[in-house]
Amino acid sequence: MKSLRNVILFGLALLCLVATTSDGRAEGWTTTEAEKVGLSSERLGRISETLQAHVDEGRLAGAVALVARHGEVAYLESFGKASIAKGDSMAPDSIFRIYSMTKPVTTVGAMMLYEQALFRLNDPVSKYLPEFAGLEVYVAAKEEGGEATSEPLNRPITIRDLMRHTSGLTYGFFGDTPVDRSYLMAGILFRDEDLAQTVTKLGQRQLLYQPGTVWNYSVSTDVLGRLIEVISGMPLDEYFEKRIFQPLGMTDTSFFVPADKLDRLAAVYTTGEDGKVMPSASMMQQNFTEETNFFSGGGGLVSTATDYHKFSQMLLNGGELNGTRLLGSKTIKHMTSDHLGKIGPPAILGDGWTFGLGFGILKDPAVSGEVGSPGNYYWGGAASTLFWNDPVEDLTAILMIQMMPFDGQFGSQFQVLTYSAIID
Repeated sequence: MKSLRNVILFGLALLCLVATTSDGRAEGWTTTEAEKVGLSSERLGRISETLQAHVDEGRLAGAVALVARHGEVAYLESFGKASIAKGDSMAPDSIFRIYSMTKPVTTVGAMMLYEQALFRLNDPVSKYLPEFAGLEVYVAAKEEGGEATSEPLNRPITIRDLMRHTSGLTYGFFGDTPVDRSYLMAGILFRDEDLAQTVTKLGQRQLLYQPGTVWNYSVSTDVLGRLIEVISGMPLDEYFEKRIFQPLGMTDTSFFVPADKLDRLAAVYTTGEDGKVMPSASMMQQNFTEETNFFSGGGGLVSTATDYHKFSQMLLNGGELNGTRLLGSKTIKHMTSDHLGKIGPPAILGDGWTFGLGFGILKDPAVSGEVGSPGNYYWGGAASTLFWNDPVEDLTAILMIQMMPFDGQFGSQFQVLTYSAIID
């Protein structure tokens, strides 16, 4: 999928011990014959051919891909190495840094509190986080050499602004404005601080835009995580574990990788000058191997393809999975609706797209130039992980790789190859 977004299974696989065959095919998970859910096993094989070619030619270290339709996993394959240096093979239970794929999880967590009538979407954030009560908006100098100023808010930041990235907050490392630079100097998002300290620092910074006027990717979802802590009375890691991960059976999703699972953590790579993978040394490459007090609702989780499928399938099912309901179906429909309106499409997504509450939403496939259904919703992560749900086709797809910075070519190919496998 645009900018933020890539053997064959025959018969019914039996539920058995977790394993991976020598050729990378996934075994040990319940899967179904592709044709029984309207997919072509032969065409799904093109995903295998493409990802394996990337591995063989050195463009990818490894990958795990999953496609499910009508609630059944029809394709689950792993390729290449989780760590080239160690020689560890990628496996369906390999653990990935999912970075911004944390954002939908945080938004779901907040909407669970919303469904308990503990807040309203248009409530001011400052009602719950008083640190935001005195915010002002940066105003650039009108002429060269003049002094920048600030102006009061036209209206407060709302909780809905946090969920749809119209808060006026920013990230610090995507832009070069004085506001962005102030984030970097203040150490916003450092993992040696907790969410309360982060929110306090943000309350002392200027906003980049008036709330509700511009879609700007930002720390909004980290603030939303702090909001969850204040309203629920629990640290965010505890809230996620008790309210989302345990109920869904997401046993490998957390804010750090414990020692007994470190051998399953995939290494992070980047593209060298020769076009081949090499170890990444990105400043964004956080240390997920140690416990932390900074529970980033915007990018702090690790997960597996099979774990995240439980989350994405819950969403596609209208808020329920295997008898466990996290959200009502009407709430899911609201979250996956156009919440930008006249604000216009997010700059990083382009025409044909909009944004809901926690997800990018495909409004018009013809305008976007991408195959898909109106109402598709998705998001990705900084290390090139990706998921999307297609409610029209009752399909969910997940691609897990570890390439920084985000490289959309793999996800775009995965998307095309997945849709080309639909035959009913």
